[in-house]
Amino acid sequence: MAQFSNEGEYLKSLECRAALPEGFRSAVAQLRFTASEMGLETPMSMRLATVVADEPLSSYAGVFTRNRFPGTPVIIARERLQGSRVQALLINNKVANVGAPNGAADAETVLAGLGRQLGIAPEHLLPASTGVIGWSLPVAEMSAAIPELCEGLQRTSLLPVAQAIMTTDAFAKLRSVELGNGRVVAIAKGAGMIEPNMATMLAFFFTDLSIPRSTLQALLRETCDLSFNRISVDGDQSTSDMALMMASGRHAAPPESELRAAMIELGCGLAEDIVRNGEGTGHVMRVSVEQARDESEAVILGKAVINSPLVKAAIYGNDPNVGRIFAALGDCAGTNDIELDPGRLSIFIAGEQVLADGRFRLDAAKERRLSEYLKRNAQSTQALGYPEHDRSVEITVSCGVGAFRAEVLGSDLSYEYVRENADYRS
Repeated sequence: MAQFSNEGEYLKSLECRAALPEGFRSAVAQLRFTASEMGLETPMSMRLATVVADEPLSSYAGVFTRNRFPGTPVIIARERLQGSRVQALLINNKVANVGAPNGAADAETVLAGLGRQLGIAPEHLLPASTGVIGWSLPVAEMSAAIPELCEGLQRTSLLPVAQAIMTTDAFAKLRSVELGNGRVVAIAKGAGMIEPNMATMLAFFFTDLSIPRSTLQALLRETCDLSFNRISVDGDQSTSDMALMMASGRHAAPPESELRAAMIELGCGLAEDIVRNGEGTGHVMRVSVEQARDESEAVILGKAVINSPLVKAAIYGNDPNVGRIFAALGDCAGTNDIELDPGRLSIFIAGEQVLADGRFRLDAAKERRLSEYLKRNAQSTQALGYPEHDRSVEITVSCGVGAFRAEVLGSDLSYEYVRENADYRS
C-alpha cells in the first residue's frame, strides 16, 4: 500500500481498483431512525447497500462466525446458501439484528420489499447486518428507503458499498485483482471485536469468472483461514461476521492455482487493512512464528503475543519490553500443552535478536534503537479517514522444535480503543 497524506488521495487509489465485475450492479442509500431501546429522540443515521447480479447465480460461497449466538442475518444466510440460487445481497450498518424480539421476521420483511422492487424471489436474497447488538431493525424506515436504493443501481464502482458498510471504521477497505479476462473485487469492514474466527467484520468477494460452486467454497474457506482468521485487534469474536462470494461466470477462469493465489492475496490485504484500521490502533504488529511443531501451534503462539494486553500496551508506549513477549509465549505453551523449550527459543524485533537460547540479549543501546524503531512505525490513533503508511512492528519467534511457520497480525492497545468502546452507544 502506498503512503497517503489525506483522505482524497486514498479514495482516488481505491476508485482505480473499484470497477464492478461484469454481471453485477450496486447501490447505496441512507436513512434516519431512532433507537427505541435507548429511549433516544435524536435520529441516527443508517446506510443500506446492495449488490445485485443480473440473473440468479448458481456459484456462491459463504463462511460464517463460529459464535454460538449468531445474529439473524447469519442464520438466514447460512440457510439460503444451501439452496440452488442466489442473486442479491442487502447490507445495513448501525444495527446488527442480534437477539432482537422479531429479528427474523424483520429481516424477511425488508428482504421481501427489496425482492418486490427488483423482481427477485426473496429466497434468492441474502442479508448482512453490522452494528449494535440487541437493537431491532427500523423496518419501516428501511422499507421506505428501498425504492431509492434500487433507483441508484449502477455498474461502475463498488467503492460506495465499501464506504456504506463501515461502522467504527476510519477508512474503506477495497482490493481487486485482474485474472485473465475477468477480475475479483473484494471489500470488507471491521475495526473492533476482531478475533478469532473473523469477528465483527463483513467481507464480500465478487467475480465475473466461471468457477464451480464447490471450488468457490473451498477457496473462500482457505482464504479466510489464512487471512481473516490470523488477525486480532482485541480477541473478541462477534455474533455477526461473515464472508460471502458470488461469481457471475462471464469469463473463463484461470488455473485454480492462480485463482487461489489471487484470493489469498486479496484476503490477506483486507485483513491487514482491518488491523491497521483497528479501533485506536497505533502500531500494527506482525508476528512470525517459525520452527514450530505444526502450523496450528504456530498460529496459537503468535496470537498469544498479539493478544497479550501487556505486550499490546508496551508496543503502544514504544517500549520494547521483551519480557512480556517471553511471558506470553510461556503462558500459552503451558496452557495449551505446546512443546516449547526455553533453551531453544529465540526472539527478534526488527531483525535484532533480543533473546537467544532462552536468555535475553539486551543492552542500553539496543533498547534505544528498538524504542526508536517502534516510534517510526507508529501511526495516529485518531480516525484520519486513510492509512498513513503500511509499516508494521516485525517480531519473529523461533521455537526450535519443528519445521512449520505461521504469521499473524495484531494491533496495540491505546487510550483511544478504550474511549471508542466506552462511548460506543452513547
